[in-house]
Amino acid sequence: MAEETHEERINRELIELLNELRVALPGVQVLFAFLLAVPFSQRFEQTTDLQRGTYMVALLSTLAGSVFLIAPSAYHRIRFRDRDKEALLRISNVLAIVGMVFLAVGMTSVVFLVTDVIFKGGVTAVVTTFAAALFALVWFVLPLARKSSD
Repeated sequence: MAEETHEERINRELIELLNELRVALPGVQVLFAFLLAVPFSQRFEQTTDLQRGTYMVALLSTLAGSVFLIAPSAYHRIRFRDRDKEALLRISNVLAIVGMVFLAVGMTSVVFLVTDVIFKGGVTAVVTTFAAALFALVWFVLPLARKSSD
């Protein structure tokens, strides 16, 4: 099999990135829709200041995650046919990683909020720490450790 050209590699990597974003976007959009509905529930009035603060962190982190994960599509549409695919790929890669960080923060915040409403105290701390560690390990530490071993 012949080696791919630089242009073919860029095209393949861009398609791979866009496919990865198609996986992440529905989750962040569903979470954002859920968060938009929460303040309108009757129990929201009973939340503590800490829970409302955590809700705002979750809402704003999910908003930012949505912005950063959708940004590569907007960038591509605006720069379409400008013959700048390599820059698009580099910038979109950074935008996607930042979006995943915000999504992890948003999801961890939601885990804290839900767990705190249901259990409070120690269970909330353990479950939230587990969620944050899981995101950090699987989404970031594992790929970075593999990258550094190459």
